[in-house]
Order: sequence, then C-alpha cells, then structure tokens
Amino acid sequence: MSKQEAVSKQGAVSGRRIFGLGISPLTAGQIADKVVDEPPPAGRLGLIVTPNIQHVALLHGNPAFRRAYHNAAEIVCDGFPVHYYAKLRGAPSPGRVTGCDIAMDIMGRRSFPARHRFFFVVDNQAAAAAIRTWAEERGVASQTAVPAFGFDTDAARSDALVEAIRAHGTTILFMGLGAPKSEMFVDTHRDRLPACWALCVGQAVKMALGLTPTPPGLVKALNLEWAWRMILEPRRMIGRYAYSVGGFLAAVARDLR
Repeated sequence: MSKQEAVSKQGAVSGRRIFGLGISPLTAGQIADKVVDEPPPAGRLGLIVTPNIQHVALLHGNPAFRRAYHNAAEIVCDGFPVHYYAKLRGAPSPGRVTGCDIAMDIMGRRSFPARHRFFFVVDNQAAAAAIRTWAEERGVASQTAVPAFGFDTDAARSDALVEAIRAHGTTILFMGLGAPKSEMFVDTHRDRLPACWALCVGQAVKMALGLTPTPPGLVKALNLEWAWRMILEPRRMIGRYAYSVGGFLAAVARDLR
C-alpha cells in the first residue's frame, strides 16, 4: 500500500461520514499524483467524484447516482458548502478540491509515464479537437468520443462507448459530460471497463484547455464561482442553483437527524 493510499484509508476510517459518504483527505495535487503515478485500487476501475451542492441534492432521489458515489474510490469536496459542512461534521476534507483543480493539474503536465493511455468523453467536437492538439504536444496516446445525446439510455450506443474505451487500453478516463450522467455511466459499466482511473469532472476539461473562461483569482478566493457561472449562463444556472440549494439544505437536515 502506498503512502497516499494509507492516508486515504486512514481518513475514511477515522473521519466522520457526511451524507453516508467517506470524504478523502487528499488535496487536488495528491489526487493528481495518485492518478498519474499509481494504478487504481485492487486492479479495478477507480472512480473519482467531486460533489457540489447539486450532486448532494441529486443523491437522495437517484439510486443509481447514489450507488456510483458509494462505489467511488475517492470523494472530494468540490463545492465550498460541502467542504464547510464536512469540516463541521469532522470529516477529513483538506479544503475545496475541485474537479477543475484536478484536471488542470493533470493536463498541465508536460510528460507522463509511457504506460498511460488517455480517453476523453466530451460534449462537442471543438473540445475533441483541442484534446487531440493537447495530446500531440505531449506525445501521449489519447482518444476522444463525443457521444450522441441520450447515449446513456441507449444500450447499443453505451456498449459502443464501453468497447471504444476498452479497445484503447485506457488508463485515465476523463468524463466531461456532467452529473449525474458521467458517474452513472462509469458505475453501471465498471465491470466491463478497463482498470483505469475515471475522473468525472464535468466542464473542467474544457476549462483546462482554455475553451471555457476560468473565474478570476478573487472570485475563486471568495468562493464565488457559482456567481461567475450564473453570469456566463444565467438561463441554465439560475434554475439549477435554486433546486440545488433547496436539495442541499434538505440533505443536511436528513444527515443531521
């Protein structure tokens, strides 16, 4: 067992759980190091999830999403309310560990061990083209997929994506389709997917590639990324945040009981 695995295991044993979940004590840099330097646990797929208040709100009413979270190898607090609640309850969260931080750390590296083969599942061809350029600059084996809308409920399309990930010999899988679709796809097919790290990080891949504006440093320091996203996408985000805030508060009330 590596030092990071020992720390992670000890944190899960000694720390309090929130919403029935064990929070990882690892920082974004430590998660990135683990993905790049170590194989997934027990030679099987290692799922990494990054809960924010929307995820917490969805967990209660979505058994498949909840199962994916319970099967995850690492759960880190992406949203600042989730981190603060974790610290309040004595969970070992080291701070906010966002999917964007993890993706930027990994994708910002200039070289990788030769064994690595990346696979990116993204939502548009512009992102796929940028990923191909990124991989060529670093000389790494990489493949992309832009699945059709509704692929996750279409057995044939899901099977085709699983087979593409398997055939590539994937060691690091980035799922950039958002929650709960990414997490549920990985967990549903975990027994057919290769022994790889699977990072469900939403729009973080596009941020790491510079395709989506990243919030200024002051916005991040003040934990106002939610306001930044609302300014960029008001029509989509206002309704989502309204639902998420209510669902998160209800989840906290249940958890405290």
